[in-house]
Amino acid sequence: MTIRSTPWSRGAEMMDEAVVDSCITELPQGAVASGENGDAVLVINHSRVTPPLSVLWATVLYCAEFICAAVLCSIYHNNGDKIWMGMTIAFVLVPSVLTQLTLTFVHRDLGRDRPLVLFMHLLLLGPLIRCVEALVIYCKAGRKEEPYVTITRKRKLKNGKAVGSPMEWEIGHSERKLAVHRNAFKRTAIIQAFLGSTPQLTLQLYAAIQEKYLLSTRVVLMVISLISITYGALVCSVLAIQIRYDDYKVRLKPAAYLCMVLWRGLEITTRVASLVLFSTALTFWVIPVGLANLFIFFFQPWVEFWVRKASMPENIEKNFSKLGTTVVLCMVTLLYACINIFCWSAVQLNLADHDLIEKQPRWSHLAVYYTFRFFENVVLIILWFSFQSDFYVYVCVPLLVVQLIVCYGLAVLFMLLFYQFCHPARKLFKHNVEDCLRCVCCQKKGQLQPQDDGVLVPEDLQHPDPNTQLGERETDILDDTTEAA
Repeated sequence: MTIRSTPWSRGAEMMDEAVVDSCITELPQGAVASGENGDAVLVINHSRVTPPLSVLWATVLYCAEFICAAVLCSIYHNNGDKIWMGMTIAFVLVPSVLTQLTLTFVHRDLGRDRPLVLFMHLLLLGPLIRCVEALVIYCKAGRKEEPYVTITRKRKLKNGKAVGSPMEWEIGHSERKLAVHRNAFKRTAIIQAFLGSTPQLTLQLYAAIQEKYLLSTRVVLMVISLISITYGALVCSVLAIQIRYDDYKVRLKPAAYLCMVLWRGLEITTRVASLVLFSTALTFWVIPVGLANLFIFFFQPWVEFWVRKASMPENIEKNFSKLGTTVVLCMVTLLYACINIFCWSAVQLNLADHDLIEKQPRWSHLAVYYTFRFFENVVLIILWFSFQSDFYVYVCVPLLVVQLIVCYGLAVLFMLLFYQFCHPARKLFKHNVEDCLRCVCCQKKGQLQPQDDGVLVPEDLQHPDPNTQLGERETDILDDTTEAA
């Protein structure tokens, strides 16, 4: 049975399919076949297994943050700082438990006889044993020929534009198992980043400012947390691109990753610094600010769901009742809200859709989010500057205010540069960043239709006519075969 590469019935499995494509490399063996609607398809016989580097990196971040937090808790205990110790333990244990549950749920181990794996999860060492499993699978792959499990079909993107004919790759058992591991660890990286690392970084920075001295262990934990958050934000951005352009073979260049790292790093650093500085001057007022952000982003998908008068999506999980489906949706919206408190989530939830993801995200949503967040950060920084009573010896307060505002502006600039020049599917946009900015500056409201307000809305590609463009198709097939060889 041949399974085509189409959007799957569940958003989680769509992520899995996107990950499958990321571990595919062309081999010289290939043949030209006839696809649907008479389109020519280049069939690649086998795919090569790539190292599970994302699994290894996520495991290293998890273990490093856990060990650093444990050492810091020991220091807090010796110094008698019970409050800092308790909150540090809470921000370590909560995401760790959720990580174990996520890995167990993805791999469906509760109904299988795997006592060692379940015992490691009880010890909060599930990511370690899963990483060892992935490395063993990778080392054993390729030693003997494997029958393929499924076939994925993709179109190539070159310089942001679709080129050539569709290609098909056979996915073997090893690739499939590694894809499941990558999928699971990308989910856990997001959970660890925004349910553990962000509150941990906020807490340790607040403690450092209040105590006016830096512990070396605390600094190391803050750096690891910042790296974890940035990596989680990168995973969100890449998964959003892969899910949105599921029919294309998406590959990001190093310049795109560099631009995203600068964008996400500056955005998260400025946001955390603004919240922490505001909390040092107006300690109790930071609670309503945080809860307001949480409630707005948590209830936004539900309000849109009720406005559409839609019904609960089906097939979220076969064994789930309506109550179970509601609990899962609440957990998803909670994670969505926690991400948006600190940075742009890169996706919009649509609870009426069985994939839970809005298939046509709008540029207007992105513009409203960053405009609101920029003014909120400016207000928080100005309030801190007005009400701060501490005297900082080595810090110029007015210069720090200007630096934070400029850094967030630079984050927005790198975001615009990414969508304008580095996005892998930028040639598929109906309107790019330059068009949108020109429209806003010139106030030409009649040039764009309401449904075309987004830089993220792709163009509908015109499939070539097999009768009128046969020569072009044969040339594309020859080019693809030459490149594969």
